[in-house]
Amino acid sequence: MRHEYLPPQHRSRVTRRGRLALFLGTLLAIGAAVLVPLLREGEAPEKPRRLVIPEGWRAPQVYAAIDRELKLPPGSAKSAVATAGLALPAEAKGNPEGYLFPATYPVTSKSTPATLLAHMVRTANEKLATRAVADGGKAHGMTPYQTATLASVIEAEAEGRADMGKVARVVHNRLAKSMPLQMDSTLNYALNRSTVDTKLSDTRIDSPFNTYERQGLPPTPIDSPGLEAMAAAVAPTPGDWLFFVTVKPGDTRFSATYGEHKKHVAEFNRIRAHAGPRAGQGAAPGK
Repeated sequence: MRHEYLPPQHRSRVTRRGRLALFLGTLLAIGAAVLVPLLREGEAPEKPRRLVIPEGWRAPQVYAAIDRELKLPPGSAKSAVATAGLALPAEAKGNPEGYLFPATYPVTSKSTPATLLAHMVRTANEKLATRAVADGGKAHGMTPYQTATLASVIEAEAEGRADMGKVARVVHNRLAKSMPLQMDSTLNYALNRSTVDTKLSDTRIDSPFNTYERQGLPPTPIDSPGLEAMAAAVAPTPGDWLFFVTVKPGDTRFSATYGEHKKHVAEFNRIRAHAGPRAGQGAAPGK
């Protein structure tokens, strides 16, 4: 920007107040020079892309989706966890599993793994703080982190939303009776897999996520639960069930006695043997 030369006699007349006026005038001129081209260009605002995180995804799946969407090397999102300043509870010990809330997130050229992860964790905290979920958790003596953990098990075990309340009741009933949860989903998490085929040897693995051997909830959530699973965790359907098994798609049987449950498992096995390994799904506590 050109500045007109002022002879000394004119410069000496510039008062302190005049210097301030000149300074402000310079700033306004610079601001106008920056803003005018933007207004003249008339560029349309950037249209965000969408990153969809489904219910039940584990943290590694979320990390991989972020890396793909941002076209970053694998492992970038996972590495960002340590420095993203995520608003996790102390119980999580820096592990965001269970707090990467499933939803659709906007992605722009300014998005980074840290901003996306922070958005997911912030959303999870908001959902856990809703009155129904928060009050229900307190009524059951659960912290928000325990609610997220229980909800993650429900998300993994229930075939659909209609069964979430009943699955939650099975968990609550087992906890009340000091029974191990015996959830195959927690074994799958420990073994980094997803299957309906659980062997006897699997139930004997040395892992804090082995709910066949250890009582209580797993030490952390095992996936990203949605709001429906969170609501079911704190408001389970009334019932005396202690067992369940999905005999076939759309047909989950809940039982109060082991004898009844064994009959349902036998039917599950017959259907599997006749139709193949994909005939049934779900976990069967007490197998």
